[in-house]
Amino acid sequence: MSTRVFLIDDHSILREGLRLLVDSQSDMQVIGEIANGREAADAIERAGGADVIVLDVSMPDLNGHHVAVELRASQPTAKIVVLTRHSEKAYVQQMLQSGASAYVLKQTEASALLTAIRTVANGGTYLDPGVATNRLSANAQPIRGESSADLTARELEVLSMVAHGHTNKEIGGLLGITVKTVETHKTNGLQKLEITSRAELVRFALAQGWLRRQ
Repeated sequence: MSTRVFLIDDHSILREGLRLLVDSQSDMQVIGEIANGREAADAIERAGGADVIVLDVSMPDLNGHHVAVELRASQPTAKIVVLTRHSEKAYVQQMLQSGASAYVLKQTEASALLTAIRTVANGGTYLDPGVATNRLSANAQPIRGESSADLTARELEVLSMVAHGHTNKEIGGLLGITVKTVETHKTNGLQKLEITSRAELVRFALAQGWLRRQ
């Protein structure tokens, strides 16, 4: 019996490529796809449920963390494979803590995704070689910044978006949180990193690789 795979990614060209890749395998098939995270749970239910869900982290309406949490509640038997360009520790840790069973980088070879799907379908876990060397786990501590300050995944997410030039209002809308909450995460993160200006934040973000194209 083929592994039922559902795709969640906002890039249609990528989804088309993933569908062709997965459907070319004799032991798996794509049973559905969607471009946004907010409607993913309902779409998967309409498709009859999935064995494996391939999920992007950077979604336009709801980030991968929130989607994963919702899917773990609505599709408890389905395994989540994260497929993203983000290799930073905080993203990996957050997604594993959200219930993902595999983390694959889009920069890696296509065979890695197929291996991840097969591995989680059989009850295992998979970390892309590009992040596996970090020896991360769902219980790992938050990432440590250059100034030895502990950043939570949410603080990192907010600061990264600030570095990209988003306003507090835009960040709040994208993450589904209030402007006040955005300001709190930003203030706490900047204090931990001992950063006092946006210029310093941008330099730090460049050093950390936050400003690479997603």
